[in-house]
Amino acid sequence: MVFPTVQFAIFFPIVLGISWLLMERPRLWKPFVLGASYVFYAAADPKFCLLLAGVTLGNQLAATLIDRTADERLRTRIVTAAVVFDLLVLGVFKYYGFFTEDVDRLLDGIGLGLPLPLLTIALPVGLSFFTFQAISYVVDVRRGQCERAATIDVALYLSFFPHLVAGPIVRAREFLPQLATPRRRDQVAVGPAVALICLGLVKKVVLADTLARELVDPVFAVPEAYGTPDVLLASYGYAAQIYCDFSGYTDIAIGVALLMGIVFPQNFDNPYRSRSLQEFWRRWHMTLSRFLRDFLYVPLGGNRKGRWKTYRNLFLTMLLGGLWHGAAWGFVLWGAIHGGALVVERLLRGKVRMPGWLAWVITFHVVVLAWIPFRAPDLDLAATVFERLFVWEPATLWSVSAVFIVALVIGSQLLPERPIARLRERFERWHPVALGLTLALVVATVGASVPSDAVPTFIYFAF
Repeated sequence: MVFPTVQFAIFFPIVLGISWLLMERPRLWKPFVLGASYVFYAAADPKFCLLLAGVTLGNQLAATLIDRTADERLRTRIVTAAVVFDLLVLGVFKYYGFFTEDVDRLLDGIGLGLPLPLLTIALPVGLSFFTFQAISYVVDVRRGQCERAATIDVALYLSFFPHLVAGPIVRAREFLPQLATPRRRDQVAVGPAVALICLGLVKKVVLADTLARELVDPVFAVPEAYGTPDVLLASYGYAAQIYCDFSGYTDIAIGVALLMGIVFPQNFDNPYRSRSLQEFWRRWHMTLSRFLRDFLYVPLGGNRKGRWKTYRNLFLTMLLGGLWHGAAWGFVLWGAIHGGALVVERLLRGKVRMPGWLAWVITFHVVVLAWIPFRAPDLDLAATVFERLFVWEPATLWSVSAVFIVALVIGSQLLPERPIARLRERFERWHPVALGLTLALVVATVGASVPSDAVPTFIYFAF
């Protein structure tokens, strides 16, 4: 079930209305929202609900054993077993086919024709997100940063429909304490929630999908048909598209959760204004960045074991972060580009100084060029896109709408932040009736721009 669809437009008002009636009675609110979340997930495939329930029960069992065990070594073994379980689930469903095909090619290449069994395994929607959150729960319990919660609270944490299929990645210690006390209807942040939902709908349906149709998809489908002007604009266009698509989803998710009385952390903060890759990762997909930092970079040693091991840890973290996005070498290359660029930044820190505008230009174009293998379906096509950047052909895709959207999305992130924040605060203080009418107007406008073949799914649904 996708947010900007008729199905969700029917589902959410019903769930929200009942949720508000039960909000101050948690013994009724929790099972209702849990059931609604499983209905939401079952819309993709009811069988996926069994996997979600299994991950929930397995990690809750581990948390219970950790909580009841005094022996530190045994507690460490339990959390290790839980993390291995979560990673095995992720590996089987997401990476089995990818690695099996590559091993088969390797064996054939050296004359050992020993084909491995290749199974067709459907990828459950949102698997990467809820397994990461399950890991955060058991690890936080082990570290003493989060108390073991009731099973229904853990089930609600992992299945809560606003963030179930595409994040943001909410830590257990951020979500579970919010369930400890009843939510109050008079404390629901309706203004900010409506503002975020409106903004998210415009980003996704009006901006991201228009760029995909008019610019990005044509170039990445047949890059041989286009030259430098179109391929360069499409590269900028995909940077704008993926930002609007994913931050648009996140805005809607945070807004929907706010209306349900739950606060999510911020996930994007004008990433294309960054002057370094380090700053970019503090602003882009912020919940994933901190997860990779806390659960991968720091356990690898972080920057505590010398300069060269710091470089290694940075590179490995980004490489595995790329692989997390999907079973494809394009994602691995994308992670390698970011990891390598972060290492180079560290090497040059304090040795090379440059104007702020030049630092921005370099950072922005490293990010844009790294998006090419991320977007391309395979490395061969990515190589073709890179080649066509240097083959002059007349521009054919430079429409007013495409150029305007790219300039708007990138340029708006370079503007001073305070005036924009003030404008948003004023909107959030509007009367609820005005907010409701505005949301209805945005929905109608967005609906009018939806093509006959419906709204494309969000990009991050595939991860």
